[in-house]
Amino acid sequence: MKWPRTLASRLALIFFTGLVLAYGLSFGLQAYERYISSRSMMLSNLELDVATSVAILDRLPAAERPAWLPRLERRTYRYRLDSGQTGSAMPSEDPPMAAESIVKAIGKDYRLTFLEIPGPLTHFQAHLRLADGAPLTIDVTPATVPVASWLPVVLLIQLAVLLLCTWLAVRLAIGPLTRLSQAVDNLDPNTPGPQLDESGPREVRYAAAAFNALQARIAAYLKERMQLLAAISHDLQTPITRMKLRVEVMDDGVEKDKLWSDLSAMEHLVREGVAYARSMDVGTEAPCRIDLDAFLDSVVFDYQDSGAKVERLGSTETTLQTRPHALRRVLVNLLDNALKFAGAAQLEVTQHANATVIRVLDEGPGIPAEELNEVLKPFYRVEGSRNRGTGGTGLGLAIAQQLVQAMGGTLTLSNRENGGLCAQIELR
Repeated sequence: MKWPRTLASRLALIFFTGLVLAYGLSFGLQAYERYISSRSMMLSNLELDVATSVAILDRLPAAERPAWLPRLERRTYRYRLDSGQTGSAMPSEDPPMAAESIVKAIGKDYRLTFLEIPGPLTHFQAHLRLADGAPLTIDVTPATVPVASWLPVVLLIQLAVLLLCTWLAVRLAIGPLTRLSQAVDNLDPNTPGPQLDESGPREVRYAAAAFNALQARIAAYLKERMQLLAAISHDLQTPITRMKLRVEVMDDGVEKDKLWSDLSAMEHLVREGVAYARSMDVGTEAPCRIDLDAFLDSVVFDYQDSGAKVERLGSTETTLQTRPHALRRVLVNLLDNALKFAGAAQLEVTQHANATVIRVLDEGPGIPAEELNEVLKPFYRVEGSRNRGTGGTGLGLAIAQQLVQAMGGTLTLSNRENGGLCAQIELR
């Protein structure tokens, strides 16, 4: 058996099947009891009616008997003033219940013979002779116990009630779990979402409270970690500056140049660490509406004024609600990254129905496909091309990722078909 894929479907199937089986068993027992009772009543009525009808016909003059036949006719049996139809003798080992009832009713007063009549509708006839010697035939057509016309409608209504109750029970049981799974799926340490409602049954309240506490602990842990990183990075700037001052007074030589280079690399790494820590707290900048085309032009012109090969593509002619300082930092990081490894970059913008897409394109070596997601992690560098020798710290793309997420957007990296890298920012 192949189970449904969702938990709600499985629970609904189990509940509904169990209820239908239980209801079917109960209904079957009641229907069987009703059938036995109805059959006993019909046979009792048959005995009384046959005894009364035969007695009436036996006492009536022969000329008046045909007029009484329609009055004595019933749904499953009727009377004939002839020898009936030809047929085969009824076996005595398993006679119909109606035949036994006829024997009980008049068998002690009249000599009875039973014949089974073949045909499309199988029935039997009981033959006897009245007191004056006239033949009388009781033609019996057995039928099942009649079923009330309203019964199927009641059954359908009851099944619909069972289905509705099952749906309500599953919805009440799965609803809190669905909300919890959605909250876990949307859990973002950088932008904590609203807390789950801690109302409802005890188990639901406990799960909601546990999730809210977990979300608070994660946010507190990340905040403490970023504060620690920012504090260490900030405090390292002072001794690095003192060491650089001491190196300046050293005699010129190879060792002085090496120390100066190492201290410069350390200073750059510390500044990037502080910037990464601050990127976690971008929410302090109030969002505002900007002219996106003018904003992007200003970024590109700053690069062009410094002699960098940065080109602007596309236009939106719209305004955007965003955090401009954070967006500028993201674009600067991505453009610097493109210029460092490709020597030139293109800044492209397009407007879709519900999103603004900004792409930074280059024609550099690109990034191996299996590392496109890894390079967005802090301190990760692609070996061979993006290493310490090129001045990379492994924090530029991580900072851009943090800032874009804080703005409610997404940053994705992909390799271009003709070579190079595409960094796409999607803002909604």
